[in-house]
Amino acid sequence: MDAQRLKDSFARVAQQGDEVALFFYSDLFIRNPQLRDMFPIGMSAQREKLLAALGNIVAQVDNLPALVPFLQQLGRDHRKFGIVAEHYPAVGASLLATLRYFSGPMWNDDLAEDWNAAYTLVAKVMLEAANEEGLATPAWWNAQVIAVERRRFDISVLRVVPDQPLPYQPGQSVAVETAARPRHWRYYSIANAPRPDHTLDFHVRLVDGGPVSTVLVRTLRVGDQLRLGAPIGTLTLDEESSRDVLLVAGSTGLAPLKAILEQLARRPAPPRTHLFFGARTRDALYDLEHLSKLAAELPWLTLVPAVSDEPPGPYRADTADIEHGALPDVVARRGLWPGHDAYVCGPPAMVTPTVERLVQLGVSRDRIRMETFVEVQR
Repeated sequence: MDAQRLKDSFARVAQQGDEVALFFYSDLFIRNPQLRDMFPIGMSAQREKLLAALGNIVAQVDNLPALVPFLQQLGRDHRKFGIVAEHYPAVGASLLATLRYFSGPMWNDDLAEDWNAAYTLVAKVMLEAANEEGLATPAWWNAQVIAVERRRFDISVLRVVPDQPLPYQPGQSVAVETAARPRHWRYYSIANAPRPDHTLDFHVRLVDGGPVSTVLVRTLRVGDQLRLGAPIGTLTLDEESSRDVLLVAGSTGLAPLKAILEQLARRPAPPRTHLFFGARTRDALYDLEHLSKLAAELPWLTLVPAVSDEPPGPYRADTADIEHGALPDVVARRGLWPGHDAYVCGPPAMVTPTVERLVQLGVSRDRIRMETFVEVQR
């Protein structure tokens, strides 16, 4: 299997954008009409997810230590769709047909063999992980909503209790489905470390056109039922590290970092920790009151709230400690950060420049863990 040939091939195919995924799903449903009911009626988001997943796989095809864990998570997570072993050959056949169609004259026997070998490996790793997970956990968890706090018109904090314990690491996410939007699964980070009562918190922000977030933020009520998928994600605490910690959160990107913060608080001697929590406006710092109480109770925690779209105004007691400016600039104003472990989560427009600025400020790139709210990945 020639990894570079696969990358070059996918780069050419991906230039066709959404048509690639449209062709793939059309081919899949024509060959296997029974699979159509596993997907939502509207497929645009699903097509984006497919292209993103393929891109991620191909980008790491020559880096198995990174690729295998991703595929294992993908296999475990796909159990929630009802995908079983017999579906994998059908998907592989349609994938190869799609690649052949969009490769045009570049398609040949060597390239076909490379793609077939790559998909065989992908399917094997995913299926093994799914089968192993199936011995110990359900394909999904039913959960009941036990609390809904609407912090703003577009942000809600939910608390749910699953029908059985859902094991996860702080910083991970789960896919959520509501009965009002069947077969639409949307990923949300769990905002708390595991609790004895197994309850889970989610910070949900309304996304323009988002079929799931609209329901969760605007109409969800106590007593409603949700379904939760298997936990995924690598934005998790390095338990072996004794370095000081830097947490940088944009908007509801706070959720996974708040779970990590709770995990740190359970250590006998927590590291010195700075939490930067940014939003466009003061009103959008939806969890500031709770975070301020935490910072007052925890001597090892320093909280730095920041807003980017409001200039400093006349003195107000409730905004005196809020920094102004883009989050990367605010972090930089607080000094250099060598010797720190950094965890960054939020919108892509915030995460990418923040990571680059942290590297400039002395944080080793391999000590930075990040996650973006990219819909196609979540």
